[in-house]
Amino acid sequence: MRFIPWAVALALFLVYAFFTVRRHDLLLTSGYDLGIFEQGVRGYAEGRGPIVELKGPGFNLLGDHFSPVLAALAPFYWIWPSAKTLLLAQSALVAVAAVPICRWAQRGAGTAVALAAGLGYGFSWGLASALGFDFHEITFAVPLIAFAVCALGERRWLAAALWSAPLVLVKEDLGITVAAVGAYILWRGDRRVGAATVLFGIGASLLELLVLLPAMSPGGSFAYWDNLSGGSGGRNLLTLPLDLITPGEKVTTVLLLLAPTLLLAARSPLMIVALPTLGWRLLSNNPAYWGTSYHYSAVLMPIVFAAFVHVLVMARERDGVLPRWLARAAPPVSAVITLALLPGFAFSQLFTLELWRTPARVEAARSVLATIPDDARVAASNRLVPQLTNRCEVIVFGWPQNWSSAEWIVVDEDQPMGWPLPPDKEREEVASVKRSGYRVVRSDHGITLLRRTPDAAAVAAEPPAPGTPEAGTPTPGTPTPGTPAPGTPETGTPGAG
Repeated sequence: MRFIPWAVALALFLVYAFFTVRRHDLLLTSGYDLGIFEQGVRGYAEGRGPIVELKGPGFNLLGDHFSPVLAALAPFYWIWPSAKTLLLAQSALVAVAAVPICRWAQRGAGTAVALAAGLGYGFSWGLASALGFDFHEITFAVPLIAFAVCALGERRWLAAALWSAPLVLVKEDLGITVAAVGAYILWRGDRRVGAATVLFGIGASLLELLVLLPAMSPGGSFAYWDNLSGGSGGRNLLTLPLDLITPGEKVTTVLLLLAPTLLLAARSPLMIVALPTLGWRLLSNNPAYWGTSYHYSAVLMPIVFAAFVHVLVMARERDGVLPRWLARAAPPVSAVITLALLPGFAFSQLFTLELWRTPARVEAARSVLATIPDDARVAASNRLVPQLTNRCEVIVFGWPQNWSSAEWIVVDEDQPMGWPLPPDKEREEVASVKRSGYRVVRSDHGITLLRRTPDAAAVAAEPPAPGTPEAGTPTPGTPTPGTPAPGTPETGTPGAG
């Protein structure tokens, strides 16, 4: 029965791979964020470094978030230069995290618990939200955290420290998670290993936040400090406890994290490892961090389910940890709760006909995009960007980059995404494009491809009439490159998992 952990991981990988690749084929991925990360990986593969035009001209992704681990995908991108390479890598990394959870559960509590914990983790809402939203670098953190936390539970102190150490190459805030692993070791085990791990984690985060990121950031400092500042007045220590639980969405998120474990995970000291990520999210002034959407909870799911296993293993080893009826009932009830939560999150798409059908407009979009030659400079709607980033130089249509620098513009006029421009503003911008000398090359099912005519650059260079926006200049209310529009997540925000 030793094959069970790997069998669970393989089954999860196949589901994830189908789900994410199929979404990409249906034009449900986006430039922000899949296109950004593909441009970064492509830059590594081509030896240019992670230069991301989607974030701005010559923008170094290492100045946004410190994630050199992305370079590990370059060899795979050489073999298959496609956004799907990133999606498959993400599927594999998230799936393999089930192995240590299943293996520990099987050793300490039996096969039934192993299956409940492994599949509960695999179909958890935090992973559904992450896999349903493109690709993110924190996917590398998920298996590292899983192996590290399970090693903590099994009292393998050095292994836990070594598994957690590479987290500092995934994201600048994860050094604090490394320090949390070290704090647990210091408390429960080898003090020298624990102290060294704490110092390493804190030192790495400080180096990245205060030295490396400012050195590579266009603004000369870490771009997201304001998300943690608590506003212009800063944090009031007297109201800090209240800030952690208000608005109520924060409490809901914490309860949903623990719900699949019947709240039993909260009884394990392993949950200490989750505190850094939970802390910065709940104290942030960015509402996108407080809820269950996007990728921010992915790094928490292996901790929660490892803590669940920890409690069940302790219940087997010692009387009085849990009532016997609760220890027996917990795995099947956990599975029922996981299933009950599925309809509210992205994995519910697996059970809809829309994911299995290919609409005519998708086929039309592929045909229109195939018209664009390789290496062309293109301004594209957000949903169309990652269909082109493997072979073109792409910017998002609607960002303040001057679209007149692009030879080609491709937009979805029938079903605009509504970001970064509202649909009516995007239609106005498309009309401005046509007035500026771009001609329609093809239009099929609302997917419109335009190409710059010889006189378009001259038209764009002319000073605008009073009160008229300059060609390629966003209308008021449009976000600036590198910052999120209101209500949208920014790319790989601190600790984004």
